[in-house]
Amino acid sequence: MEFIPAKLPLFVKKLFPKYTWNLPTEEKILYLTFDDGPTPLITNWTLDMLDEYQAKATFFCIGNNIEKHPDIFQEILKRGHVVGNHSYNHPTGWKTTTEAYVENVKQTQDIIDFQLQKLDRTERACSSGSKNNNQPEPRRHVRAGHQSTTNNLFRPPYGRITKAQGRRLMALDYKIIMWSILALDWSLKTTKEKCVKNVIKNAKRGSIVVFHDSEKASENMQYALPKTLEHFRKQGYTFKSLNPDVF
Repeated sequence: MEFIPAKLPLFVKKLFPKYTWNLPTEEKILYLTFDDGPTPLITNWTLDMLDEYQAKATFFCIGNNIEKHPDIFQEILKRGHVVGNHSYNHPTGWKTTTEAYVENVKQTQDIIDFQLQKLDRTERACSSGSKNNNQPEPRRHVRAGHQSTTNNLFRPPYGRITKAQGRRLMALDYKIIMWSILALDWSLKTTKEKCVKNVIKNAKRGSIVVFHDSEKASENMQYALPKTLEHFRKQGYTFKSLNPDVF
C-alpha cells in the first residue's frame, strides 16, 4: 500500500496553485471537512458531535449515498452545514477519462441541486404556515451555504485528478478543494490515537482538515473527532464551513 502523509509536502501544493489547500487567516479558525457520506452509521453521530461544540463543517458527499440516504443529507443542510460534491461513485481520476469524470461530477451536482431545491420548498411552506399562525419565520439554516453555479465545491476522490479534469471543472465554476491535513481515519494501519495526533500536531490557523463519515472510518473517527474538537476549542479556535464568502 502506498504511503499517504497526514500533511502534504509544500511542493505538492505549489504544483496545483489554483486548487484550495488552506485558507490563510490571522484568526483561530479550522475548517473541518467530512468525505464519503452520508451514511446511517456515522453521519448523524457526526452532526450531533458538531452541534455539541457549536462547530460548522463542510460535507463532501457522494451522489450515490445522497440518493440512498436523502433524509440524512437534508439533516446536514438543516443544521447549517455546507455541502460539496465528491463525485457520484468515487472514481479515481487518474484511471478515468476526462469526459466520464466531468459527467460523474455533473450527475452528483444535479442530485445536490435537487435536494437544495427540496429544502427551499419545505422552508417556504413552513414560513408560509408560520405567518398564517402569527408565528415567527423559521431560521434560514443554509442560506450562507447554498451552492450556485459560481460557488460549487468539489473534492476529487483520493485527491487524484488530472490537470485536464481540473481545468474542465474550473471552467464550469467549480472550486477544487483539497486539504491541509488528513486524519487518515479510513486507514486500517492508522490507530485511533494516531488519527488524533495527525490533526493536533499539524493543524494551524486556516487549515482544512479531512475526516470521513464512512463506515470504514467510523471507529477511528468517533474517537478522534471529539478529542480534536475539545483540544482546539481549549486553544480558542472556532470551526467554520467553507461558505462561498471565505474564498
